[in-house]
Amino acid sequence: MQRLEVWGWLVVAVVLSVLAIPWFLWGDATTVVGLPLWLWWHVGWMVLASVVFWVFTRRGWGIGIEPDASRTSPDGTDPRTDAGGDGR
Repeated sequence: MQRLEVWGWLVVAVVLSVLAIPWFLWGDATTVVGLPLWLWWHVGWMVLASVVFWVFTRRGWGIGIEPDASRTSPDGTDPRTDAGGDGR
């Protein structure tokens, strides 16, 4: 399940990055309310990216990096706890 979630967020990140620049509006001189259409695209895209990032922080933060909380290590301990290191 976590692997599917990682791939889903990866696809969302790639789509957001690719469409952040309105390359398909290059050369289009259309204006809406006195501003170029590409500028409206940019503003709308940044709002959408902000909402997606907010959802990511609520649902997907740490996936692919932090150990899966539903799994336990072979010795029965919580894999999220630090078993060594510098003691922080």
